[in-house]
Amino acid sequence: MAVASVMVPVDLEPGSRGRVAVARSVAARFSARLVGVAAREALPVRLYGKGAYVTTRIVGEEDARAAADLARAERVFRDGAGPQADVAWRARSGDLMAFLTEQARAADLVVVGRQPANDDDGWCAGLAPGELILRLGRPVLIVPPGVAALAAARIVVAWKDTREARRAVRDALPFLAAARSVCIATVGPEAAPDGAEDVADHLARHGVAGLRLARPQAAGSVAQALVALAHREEADLIVAGAYGHSRLRERIFGSVTRQLLAATPVCCLMSH
Repeated sequence: MAVASVMVPVDLEPGSRGRVAVARSVAARFSARLVGVAAREALPVRLYGKGAYVTTRIVGEEDARAAADLARAERVFRDGAGPQADVAWRARSGDLMAFLTEQARAADLVVVGRQPANDDDGWCAGLAPGELILRLGRPVLIVPPGVAALAAARIVVAWKDTREARRAVRDALPFLAAARSVCIATVGPEAAPDGAEDVADHLARHGVAGLRLARPQAAGSVAQALVALAHREEADLIVAGAYGHSRLRERIFGSVTRQLLAATPVCCLMSH
């Protein structure tokens, strides 16, 4: 897999600048196009309610406000993109989740933010990363709040012999091939080390260097063990398959994916 197009959703909240900075650095690394995406509902239901009485004047004012906000979002994106040679902007009035899902057909990688708990005003606040991973059909790079850079020189791969993990390793190949160190980790009772050596051999044949295997003990949750390992390895990227169980089992027994999405302080590249 080659990364030829990196897509990032943008709004007017401070977190957008960090996302754009990370997306810009990834696009520059792979000489890829950087695509900014924004959508804003002129008359969101959460503010006006279903069946609310809305006058022509209100419609006109809100349409104008939405258009102005989208223009401001484009400036945020272009300022953050800097002198990037290949940049594109896509925006329209409407639901951002639906628009991003549609536009992802033109992306190899989508960079999204993990919204802080107190951020419920930005357009991107409604983009649940877990839902995007399931809907987009593309690898998703999740950027935690406060992160504005991704070196990806040292990477931790969360290995479990599942379809999702195999897909994540494949999707992450451009990052893995460019890294100085890649640690393939099997954590937890369900993640037997079977297959990890095959994965290391497969990656070596793709030119991935600095490979090693690890089986850290999960004193807490699997997600906590992966984050602790990333700290020890001085890694700023975790690669993992997402949602390997049914939705019912995820709800009953919990989910490593959900735990990583909720609290990891480093970027995660996830595929389903």
